[in-house]
Amino acid sequence: MFTGIIQAVGRIASRESRGTGARLVIDAGALDLADVTMGDSIAVAGVCLTVVAIEGACWAADVSAETLARTTIGNLAVGTGVNLEKALRLADRLGGHLVSGHVDGVGRVLGVDGDGASQRWRFGLPRALARYVAVKGSISVDGTSLTVNEAGDDDFGVTLIPHTLAATTFGERSVGDAVNIEVDLIARYAERLAGHAPA
Repeated sequence: MFTGIIQAVGRIASRESRGTGARLVIDAGALDLADVTMGDSIAVAGVCLTVVAIEGACWAADVSAETLARTTIGNLAVGTGVNLEKALRLADRLGGHLVSGHVDGVGRVLGVDGDGASQRWRFGLPRALARYVAVKGSISVDGTSLTVNEAGDDDFGVTLIPHTLAATTFGERSVGDAVNIEVDLIARYAERLAGHAPA
């Protein structure tokens, strides 16, 4: 479990095909790996991956064919920046919202407009996920906890403050780029408890 508060921007250092999956080596950048051990979870661009090796400032994860097909991880080139967050500990502050690291779908950057020192971003998302997106609700985009300002039938808008732009990979993204989307976990459970099946 994660909070969507990005701790560092890392880089894809290498990738190696392994059958239908792949092994990624990620340069952790400023992420402190001193307390990370084999088997720990780290969110990479919002995708929960398991640490299988650590060497210096780099760590490795094995990625299944399912994850490669259903997230942006399969298309990340060596050198690409990725948002990183270590798994939540029970004593940690929950500064964002509950994020599982299980991506619901891939969206796309539709537009970026200035808003003073901030920026207003608009994202497209699969229509089936739009039912879980609400104005002033939370959503995870590439692992970053964001507050929804606008919600449409197949898109939504957020405002990114200067700190978010500087501390995440959004500063490296542009219109047309694919992003990992995880909708609010509570919305999904509320729907299930209400007895409604997804469309």
